[in-house]
Amino acid sequence: MHALDVLGDPVRRRILELLAEGERSSGEVSSVVRAEFGISQPAVSQHLRVLREAGFASVRAEGTRRLYAVEAAPLREVDRWLDRFRGFWEQRLDALGTELARGKRQRRVDQERGGGSGTDAET
Repeated sequence: MHALDVLGDPVRRRILELLAEGERSSGEVSSVVRAEFGISQPAVSQHLRVLREAGFASVRAEGTRRLYAVEAAPLREVDRWLDRFRGFWEQRLDALGTELARGKRQRRVDQERGGGSGTDAET
């Protein structure tokens, strides 16, 4: 399964968000996901299996509990793939930052001209 197919599912993305906060038991993950998405425990287990088999999550046994954690390698691969597209939004974000700074500067100039009242009306 391709990494974006794995990440395309909102339940799996939510599970990864939970695991990004730290290692969690399958019961903890299941409890949160079941409450948020209204799916069964076997369905949550299936999503955990997909994440594990795709390399996005690892699992270890601790007594009777199974503890899941995020694996960074597949996320780095997705990040590398996305890298070629970053320019599309970074340019726009840079332009937005420039416009915000320009607007802030203009408001400051307008306030200084208006005596600091913050209005455009002249007395």
